[in-house]
Amino acid sequence: MILCIAEKPSVARDIANILGATHREGTQGLGYMEGNGYAVTWTFGHLCTLKEPHDYHPSWRAWSLGVLPMIPERFGIKPIEIDHYKRQLEIIERLVGQATEVINCGDAGQEGELIQRWVLQRAGCSVPVKRLWISSLTDEAIREGFARLHDAEDYQSLYEAGLARAIGDWLLGMNATRLYTLRYGGRERKQPLSIGRVQTPTLALIVDRQQEIEHFVPETYWELKTRYRETLFSADKGRYSDAAKAQTALESIQGKELEITSVKKKDGKELPPRLFDLTSLQVSCNRKFAMSAEETLATAQSLYERKLLTYPRVDTTYLSEDIYPKVAGILRDLVKPYPQLVAPLLSGDPIRKSKKTFDNAKVTDHHAIIPTGQRAQGLSEREQRVYDLVARHFIAVFYPDCLISTTSVEAQVERIKFKVSGKEILSPGWRSVFAGEAEEAEAKEGKEESESEATLLPTFVEGERGPQLPELKERQTQPPKYYTEATLLRAMETAGKFVEDEELREAMKENGIGRPSTRANIIETLFKRGYIEKVKRSQIHATETGKQLIGLINYDLLKSAALTGQWEYKLRQIERRELEPRSFIEELKEMLRQLTLSVLQPEPPAASPTAATPEPTAAASSPAADPRDTGLRCPRCGAGTLLRGRSAFGCSAYSAGCSYRIPFASCPETSSPEELEAYLEREAREATDSVPESLF
Repeated sequence: MILCIAEKPSVARDIANILGATHREGTQGLGYMEGNGYAVTWTFGHLCTLKEPHDYHPSWRAWSLGVLPMIPERFGIKPIEIDHYKRQLEIIERLVGQATEVINCGDAGQEGELIQRWVLQRAGCSVPVKRLWISSLTDEAIREGFARLHDAEDYQSLYEAGLARAIGDWLLGMNATRLYTLRYGGRERKQPLSIGRVQTPTLALIVDRQQEIEHFVPETYWELKTRYRETLFSADKGRYSDAAKAQTALESIQGKELEITSVKKKDGKELPPRLFDLTSLQVSCNRKFAMSAEETLATAQSLYERKLLTYPRVDTTYLSEDIYPKVAGILRDLVKPYPQLVAPLLSGDPIRKSKKTFDNAKVTDHHAIIPTGQRAQGLSEREQRVYDLVARHFIAVFYPDCLISTTSVEAQVERIKFKVSGKEILSPGWRSVFAGEAEEAEAKEGKEESESEATLLPTFVEGERGPQLPELKERQTQPPKYYTEATLLRAMETAGKFVEDEELREAMKENGIGRPSTRANIIETLFKRGYIEKVKRSQIHATETGKQLIGLINYDLLKSAALTGQWEYKLRQIERRELEPRSFIEELKEMLRQLTLSVLQPEPPAASPTAATPEPTAAASSPAADPRDTGLRCPRCGAGTLLRGRSAFGCSAYSAGCSYRIPFASCPETSSPEELEAYLEREAREATDSVPESLF
């Protein structure tokens, strides 16, 4: 029997129908389908998770500075403590034991790979494993995927990157949250001070922007403009910072004629807006429909599972070359909902193929989000809006460019020069797809079109003269705008501009703070934890709690874009097999040790009573002379020996960076060296459910 494991029941049903596995076993959402030599079952997303601190050491259950940093010898996984999750996992374990081959049908991405690998590891899978890798759930895509299954080994580095990410997030989140809560939280605090690799830099962005606004001091300036033939010209000088000089300039041109000194026309073109990746889709839906990032992701995921859109959790706006032969078919399937828009593309002329749309070098795991061509019916209002937006962008990229004419006019009154510019659309091209909607926001990536650029100018001739009506306007500089979800997503995506290092900036350009699939959840988490709030419907403000948290963090790497940039860059290296996962984790462990010392350093006397490691003495270099020395080699670093301290056994090489310790709550202070050695052996055996030794 060949066992297929999907990530959701609905996906499992689609696969089972294609394979002919039509007999259902199980009830209440649990079980599997079988037939034609196949069994098709499913997970509910993650069925397993990394073990919690107390699963490694009972003493880690209680929050104490004395046990930080918590660094397990080997990381392990365990079933998630939800009844129907555990029951479904038991079904999968039984099926794996009966299978001759397993096909991993999880979502084709880093998280999907991790979900499946943990389940197979828990099930003790020892049979060959294949990988189904598809970008849509149409019957055609599933059949093509099963016709070209990959070896699981092809995605080993993807799994290792996902595993490194999960372990790294555990190490930083568990340790930093406890460290800052215990150090700065105070007894009256009911909620932990939550620290996270992506969450904290995102909160820092919001807090920094808010502080810029709150501390902004407006400056007054003056703008000199003049109206000629119903057209408003602006002084070439721009702003006047001195009121007297501005008034003098105004008086010097009152009652004088304006002369047109230059008229220049330049024909140009505007390219169609790019296809959507997840972030740009979330940005667009937030601007147009006030949908949150989480709502957009959930809607796109629903349309994917209904076979109407391709895989949504993507970070590219390009298509691979092999999609081009399928474009005509997809467009034909879109004739019914969009007859007038699609008809010109199917008139017989070759369909446009632009390097701005098709580029294999810009596509990794998945291509941009596009419609599959399946008939869309029975959609909710929200689903219809998202589907229509994706479909119109797909159609638009095959339309001609929008042809424009830009006119720049220069004029002069006495010695003061003026200018104005305007734009005229000569041929709408792709703009006709959006039925008059202001899609410039997408084409210009959110930059607002200025008033003058949108102006259709009358015909001016060089040398013409006439009366003009000048005016002087007093204005004030404006603070930055508060983030909305749309602008925050863009800031998370392009956080590389805050990083000086070129290589890190390039990694940030691709990934920014977090990954496209996780950014919505990060924003929602900040809302739920009370660190941010919405004001005036769309503005995102940091709460007092959020501002206090960022103010408390004295380790800049935790709240800077650089931390995420380093992580994303190195995780990409792991995916490309350019960096060993073990190296990445070891670097993080060292950072945690430095972080712990940094936070506790200001008040060493207060920290020493709870410290689990003895005070440094000459015994560290001469352990045999110290009665506290047990004579047992440290199992972590191998360089030091275990000493009997005030509240724990600790490594004598603590000053060299080893933080290994065993609290007396786990192994009594009165234990003999033999009893301590037995404890160490027992501790090693308890790691049976760990990730592969070859990794971490």
